[in-house]
Amino acid sequence: MGFGVYVHDIDGDRDFLLLLSHEQGVGAVREGRSEAHSFRELAADILGSGWMFYFVIFIQGAINTGIGIGSILLAADCLKIMYSNLSPHGPLKLYEFIAMVTAVMIVLSQLPSFHSLRYINLASVLLTLGYTSLIVGSCIHAGIGKNAPKRDYSLNHSESVRVFDAFSSISILATIFGNGILPEIQATLAPPTTGKMVKGLLMCYIVIFFTFYSSAVSGYWTFGNQSSSNILKNLLPDEGPSLAPTWVIGLAVIFVLFQLFAIGTVYSQVAYEIIEKNSADVKQGMFSMRNVIPRLVLRTLYMVLSGFFAAMLPFFGDINSVVGAIGFIPLDFVLPMLLYNMAFKPSKTSFTYWVNFFIIVVFSGAGIMGAFSSVRKLALDANKFKLFSGEVVD
Repeated sequence: MGFGVYVHDIDGDRDFLLLLSHEQGVGAVREGRSEAHSFRELAADILGSGWMFYFVIFIQGAINTGIGIGSILLAADCLKIMYSNLSPHGPLKLYEFIAMVTAVMIVLSQLPSFHSLRYINLASVLLTLGYTSLIVGSCIHAGIGKNAPKRDYSLNHSESVRVFDAFSSISILATIFGNGILPEIQATLAPPTTGKMVKGLLMCYIVIFFTFYSSAVSGYWTFGNQSSSNILKNLLPDEGPSLAPTWVIGLAVIFVLFQLFAIGTVYSQVAYEIIEKNSADVKQGMFSMRNVIPRLVLRTLYMVLSGFFAAMLPFFGDINSVVGAIGFIPLDFVLPMLLYNMAFKPSKTSFTYWVNFFIIVVFSGAGIMGAFSSVRKLALDANKFKLFSGEVVD
């Protein structure tokens, strides 16, 4: 079966990595080697330069732009929540916090490559663990305290709504566990990369499992179906006392704020590589004026546009769902299986071929339904706000 660019052959019990060596032909494969480049080059080698290649670029762009917008929006929302708690009648609006976050992201965007983000990535992991610990502790404290909110775990009475919500949730889960950026990171590592990436992938999923699920479970246990996509809103309700100590909430906001800066910066790197493909001169240094000026202009423009759309369309939950449906599901669960079958050409009677084919069909259906459900929810939520709204729509 295939996953990412690292694939495992069930029938032969062998590990392979798809290579992108143009000298050795399309989709060349070497057993036991750990050499790879970006997802776009992989698609170009196997699919050629036709519409499928541009489809890969499109979904990569959708993922990175969506996550960039979502990171800016959530960071600004966290700042606004804390500001509203400290100054309930303050004049600052959501779009002003979005402008502040965007300004910081413009500065961070000038870090030229994935390699230059290695310490930011490490800090992101530590911040995630710290934020999760504070949020889980706060939810448990709120759930057993004297001001514990009433819990309602009931589902929507409409069966059709439950089905649409289920597919939207699948899309959000695909976003959480998505690894579409890993091939781009792998391309920056010194060989051999296979072992490093497998260890990194395992660590990634372990951290995701304990952080996202512990936050989701504790938040749902405390607030039921009233839990927000940003649990800080539940811990700092508009009416009534705060359900967690102010210093805990403040520290959590700082942790998640810096983590979102890291996430937005990392995921934007692929978009930068795409838009700078024809503007950079590889024969000159990355800090030469010839490369610095186009990088400064293009990356600044990209972040300004991301901030603008975050302010204009503040749909955090819906953005996650759309990105998962049209981005992570095809990139993580459909394309790897398709590329594997095209590159290795396993027999149509083999177990590997049919498992990959089954995954392609199932997740293609899930992606289509997820996209439809996400767009449907986006249309329904459009009635809840006006352009440049002062509140984030879940």
